[in-house]
Amino acid sequence: MNQSALIRPDWTPATIALMVLGFVVFWPLGLAMLAYIIFGDRLKSFKKDANETVDGMFASCRSKWGGRRGGSSFRSATGNVAFDDWRDAELSRLDEERRKLDEMREEFDSYVRELRRAKDQEEFDRFMRERRASGHGDVPGFPAT
Repeated sequence: MNQSALIRPDWTPATIALMVLGFVVFWPLGLAMLAYIIFGDRLKSFKKDANETVDGMFASCRSKWGGRRGGSSFRSATGNVAFDDWRDAELSRLDEERRKLDEMREEFDSYVRELRRAKDQEEFDRFMRERRASGHGDVPGFPAT
């Protein structure tokens, strides 16, 4: 650790002043500074140990579920090959059905867009005919239809 730092986990005038100021302003700040002074040199090892513990827990979870990620691709904890094969076939079938539904939805969306465009064009053309019929004439910049 860098011993030339002004604020380091040690009893220096700066850390003592910050601790007293912390207690005066808001007592949890002073308590946090006191904890840093006393236990600050152990923070690196504490963080390392906590990270290793959490990594170990997740590693055991990954090995329990076959090491795969994702909701539909994990392996069965039962080890029943027939069930796993059936489940994989059903999931493949469902994925195919979802793909077909997505394609149908895209086709329908494009159909609805085209209907809206045609309706808008028809309303615009009717507006232009009514405008010309009422004697307002052509709109500058728009071709006569």
